[in-house]
Amino acid sequence: MNEYVDYIIVGSGPAGSVIAKRLSEKTRRSVCVLEAGCEDKDFFIRVPAGFVKTLYGGKITWNYETEPTPATHNRRIAMPQGRVVGGSSSVNGLVYSRGQREDFDDWEEMGNPGWGYADVLPYFKRSERRIGPGDPAFRGVTGELPITDPDWTSPLCDAFIRGCAEFGIPENPDYNGAEQLGVGYFQRYIYKSKRVNCSDAFLRPALKTGRVRLKTDAVVTEVLFEGQRAVGVKYVRDGAMHTLYANCEVILSAGAVNSPKILQLSGIGPAELLSRHGIAVKHAMAGVGANFRDHYTVRSISRARSVTTLNELSKGWRLGREVFNWLLRKPSILSLSPSMVHVFWKTRYSAQRGDIQILFTPASYKPGSNYVLDDLPGMSTGARQQRPESSGYVHIQSKDPLAAPRVQPNFLEHELDQRTIVEALKLARRLMASSAMAPYLDHELQPGRDVASDDEWLDYARQKGTTGYHMVGTCKMGRGDDPMAVVDAKLRVHGLNNLRVADASIMPQVPSANTLAASLMIGEKAADMILAA
Repeated sequence: MNEYVDYIIVGSGPAGSVIAKRLSEKTRRSVCVLEAGCEDKDFFIRVPAGFVKTLYGGKITWNYETEPTPATHNRRIAMPQGRVVGGSSSVNGLVYSRGQREDFDDWEEMGNPGWGYADVLPYFKRSERRIGPGDPAFRGVTGELPITDPDWTSPLCDAFIRGCAEFGIPENPDYNGAEQLGVGYFQRYIYKSKRVNCSDAFLRPALKTGRVRLKTDAVVTEVLFEGQRAVGVKYVRDGAMHTLYANCEVILSAGAVNSPKILQLSGIGPAELLSRHGIAVKHAMAGVGANFRDHYTVRSISRARSVTTLNELSKGWRLGREVFNWLLRKPSILSLSPSMVHVFWKTRYSAQRGDIQILFTPASYKPGSNYVLDDLPGMSTGARQQRPESSGYVHIQSKDPLAAPRVQPNFLEHELDQRTIVEALKLARRLMASSAMAPYLDHELQPGRDVASDDEWLDYARQKGTTGYHMVGTCKMGRGDDPMAVVDAKLRVHGLNNLRVADASIMPQVPSANTLAASLMIGEKAADMILAA
């Protein structure tokens, strides 16, 4: 027997959860959310510091890896993404960061009317409940997602912030307000010591209306069409193939890897790629899977002295005390995001606008590990370019819908990216050597003082860099005459009907920020467009 709903949403991450919530509020039509992963019941999801257990644990993430290239020393770089209710909001670093106003004005100038900063600001504010200082002209206070400041801090963080002033970098109390440039503490979606994922904030309230259903462990394999009109999807669940039909629309919110993968498996994408894998070309689109971008991030590590760092606090009786404090909802290291302090600044390659970000945390990780803290006192910085020019692709490797796609970011392929990451790394070293940090800095462990020239810094970046977990761009939004654009300004797939993409994949460029906030904004704006159709 055929199963019908009005709207099918593929993916329960930030955008998909928001769309489900808004449709449940403003229409009585039926919605079904299909999530490839399981319920978000893992204990460590709600513990903010639990990302060290979940992100690389394998059970609730897609364990993607990049294709090797000489630009990154032929390494395969792990690229995990959430495969669980709430998507990556259930496993990520919890940072709420919108980006620069110019990011969105750029989107509009690329041929996307209605996506300038003045247009998208109300959508940022709609989902946000800012708990803390903020200008109401920029910050939302009535939304569902609580945005808080850290309640646990370290003398190292305060010293790092003071030290930035020595280099002309001012303290900025709200990087999500009028101006991003400066240094300060990260804002997070943590409330009463717990992670608030997009399932908690948006999807579960939508499910309670009775108009939204959620099917977990449902891997969508294909969008179904009648002519040029999307009419439903096929999905695998419990080892069997199922079909679900949509009376109104199919909305792909599966993320920058899986949204283009689903389109390609459906015969929508580069004709040569589809034909090579024996997939009939329904609608040739060169841009599906192209324009992949991410924030390549390079960490430096120092040994600390005369201070207690997270390395020691995470072991033995000290950890027991932190667990006890967390259970009582008192300040605790268990309520931290992986980076505590941000620096948004500019290099000589971008005189008018910030182009780099430095991250600081009063902890260090064992060499070669994924978030395993060192045994001795340590601290670390991360350096990244905000708007990389290098771009890559996501391509299916076969017609098997359960096979992982090829992910090739082409990190550091562009010369500007190489020069900019070197400038960011050199600035991070200078900030660590400020007079404010002098009482606490023992010595630099990685890369070490023998790395000094630009060429040496670049080689270090090629060896040690990793993903920023901010994958975007593979279903780019743009004009119909742009051969690489996949969706229009209303997020409708060019040349097709009743099919939209609404997630980070539609971003023409990666914003100068983490991507959750912008993904929520996209979901909010998409919901209004769907309701207006």
